[in-house]
Amino acid sequence: MCGRYALYDFEELYDEYTVPEGFNATPNYNVAPTQTMPVITQNGVQMMRWGLIPAWAKDEKIGYKLFNARSESVFEKTIWKQLITKRKCLIPANGFYEWQNRDGVKQPYFIQLKDGGLFMFAGVWGMWKHKNVLWNTYSILTTQPNHDMITVHDRMPVIIHKDDRAQWLSADTQEHIEPFLAPYEDGHLIMTEVSPSVNTTRANDESLILPLNSA
Repeated sequence: MCGRYALYDFEELYDEYTVPEGFNATPNYNVAPTQTMPVITQNGVQMMRWGLIPAWAKDEKIGYKLFNARSESVFEKTIWKQLITKRKCLIPANGFYEWQNRDGVKQPYFIQLKDGGLFMFAGVWGMWKHKNVLWNTYSILTTQPNHDMITVHDRMPVIIHKDDRAQWLSADTQEHIEPFLAPYEDGHLIMTEVSPSVNTTRANDESLILPLNSA
């Protein structure tokens, strides 16, 4: 599962991707479903709402449930199987949050790459038309945890290596897509206990990613 993440460094997006005119994203240390964030497709950077809304949906509420997609079933379930071959995307992040259950108390962790740089989740996106307005929405793919993650949670987002990003976006068959859906290699993640303040979506500043009790 991946229900919160952070994106606060946009330098690589400007350096390596085509951004739309007027693009002016701001740091977000507590990205939550229904928020609009940068997403990368083969056409460059687009702003999309987190939480997939299928084309057939009656209203946007289904997006609250479809912010993640299990990679093990994307080729089986109707809602995902066309998107995984035709509408894949990359979701930039500097880190993500996960909660470890400790006898009923959930302790949040901020998880990032050891080099501290920008990385990309694998995702799928779709289009939903409502009152003559077209919405682009996305979902983050998840997989089994690697050795780093398993002590915190039983799922983790699929992370695409930098050298594989173009291939991920262009892959259009199950045979070529499935190899990307594996857990990230062991030994490359830093797990930091952070304040429960992240539980509240209104909280959104750099203090959320600092080690617990570091203030």
